Amino acid sequence: MSENEVTSVDIMRIMEMIPHRYPFLLVDRVEDLVAGESATGIKNVTINEPFFPGHFPTKPVMPGVLIVEAMAQTAAVLVVHTEGSEIEGKLVYFMSIDGCRFRKPVGPGDTLHIKVKKERQRGNIWKFKGEAYSNDTLMAEAVITAMIVNE
Repeated sequence: MSENEVTSVDIMRIMEMIPHRYPFLLVDRVEDLVAGESATGIKNVTINEPFFPGHFPTKPVMPGVLIVEAMAQTAAVLVVHTEGSEIEGKLVYFMSIDGCRFRKPVGPGDTLHIKVKKERQRGNIWKFKGEAYSNDTLMAEAVITAMIVNE
């Protein structure tokens, strides 16, 4: 596969690439995956999400921190895709979250398109710009820096 080839991965492959599991696996599919550059995570938000019964039950809203976590998981898939199988399953820890803005609430029935773009990478530290869209509307954005560590 050439470095700039666009590809996608399904949920089974995502679970091989990153250690997250239900109920904290927040990405259903990753599309437009370009090694070393960018990716788009897809999260289908349903009323069955475990956080909705306790997070504004009369007006269910996806917690913003989980949207940022979905950005990080999408970025982690991009890192594994870029670096190769030797880092599959390693942990990725947040170092910083900057410029985080929640523009509109995300609720049941929304499909999030989580776009992450690598801003820079040095050793095991990666920085990404993340944006979450639903129906072409920007719902949230953040710049995240993370470190890949051995378990």
